Amino acid sequence: MINKEQLRAARAWLGLSQDKVAKISKVASKTIKNFERGASLPYERTLRDIQKALEKLGIEFVFDEGEGIGIRIRRPGSPPLGS
Repeated sequence: MINKEQLRAARAWLGLSQDKVAKISKVASKTIKNFERGASLPYERTLRDIQKALEKLGIEFVFDEGEGIGIRIRRPGSPPLGS
């Protein structure tokens, strides 16, 4: 699952506020804020919802052995990684 650093990087790249990410992922703003500041770890389902919402906007999350290590920006029209 994504980590707080990946979420911050994706938000910064896309120019999105925490509130906007909450809205597009249908997750409470408080959940996003607490996750990013390390106060709580959301349920896996919640992290998947956030991840999917940002992937629709062109973000690809990079993992190594299950650990989140970064993000990539998908160019319009390019296939997803691993295709």
